[in-house]
Amino acid sequence: MARRSEQTTALLFVLPAIAMVGIFRMFPLVWGFLLSFTSGDGQGGSVWVGIDNYRQLTTDTAFHDSLINTAILLATLPVWVMLPLLLAILIHQGVPGGKLFRAVYFFPAVLSAVIIGSIFNVLLRYDGTINAALGSVGIEAVDWLGSGTTAMASLIAVALWSTFGMSVLIFMAGLSTVSSELIEAARLDGAKPAQIWWHVILPAMRPILEFVAVVTTIGVLTSMFGLIYVLTAGGPGTSTTLPEFLIWMEQGKMNRPGYASAISMVLFVGMAGLAYVQIRIMSRNANG
Repeated sequence: MARRSEQTTALLFVLPAIAMVGIFRMFPLVWGFLLSFTSGDGQGGSVWVGIDNYRQLTTDTAFHDSLINTAILLATLPVWVMLPLLLAILIHQGVPGGKLFRAVYFFPAVLSAVIIGSIFNVLLRYDGTINAALGSVGIEAVDWLGSGTTAMASLIAVALWSTFGMSVLIFMAGLSTVSSELIEAARLDGAKPAQIWWHVILPAMRPILEFVAVVTTIGVLTSMFGLIYVLTAGGPGTSTTLPEFLIWMEQGKMNRPGYASAISMVLFVGMAGLAYVQIRIMSRNANG
């Protein structure tokens, strides 16, 4: 009887969380899935079209371009992970001004995407601050946001600058948990500093590295909308359009909720698959 009472009490504690997940996560997911098989304005005028929306995705060049841009973004993920790790190592090693650097690196994380986008709009536009500085030393101005060859690189650079501070703090927290006994034992065995980092500290940091990799992957696929909206509006053309921005375009401008939901479902399945692969790799490494 006492055990059943404890189980009931525990259920009552988690029930609000379950209700929140059901209302704000599961219900929209199911509704979006059903909506992806319809066509209309989503306000009572929808008609069932089956898989027509998904069939249209196979010939939609804007959607194809967004997938290519996503692949480019994912290809830069090693930089998103290794740069914060390197900076965390330098701060952990006690470089002069380490506390100042830690605050400076984290500062962009407290700014909204709109503020960051507005700042870099001033810096990167053709008549902006950066081109003015380049012109002062005789370098020709670059159309950072207006050229298809530089817009995506500029967007990725701004996004990296605005988010890597949190990863630096996570890595620093992880470095502080590495056993000092292991490090001292390696020193007594004659290991050099580089060998200690490679064979002792980094293996101990592997769970942190995997965590940052997963969180960063999800973040870059789902939190770029604000920067894209303010910096490039998906352009020029579709050179900086990602699926999440295309979803907003189809829903907010084209008033095609069914088609937008179909893109959402494809994005959801892709993210779920990518997360599954990462988790399997992490589990295999942990067991190995």
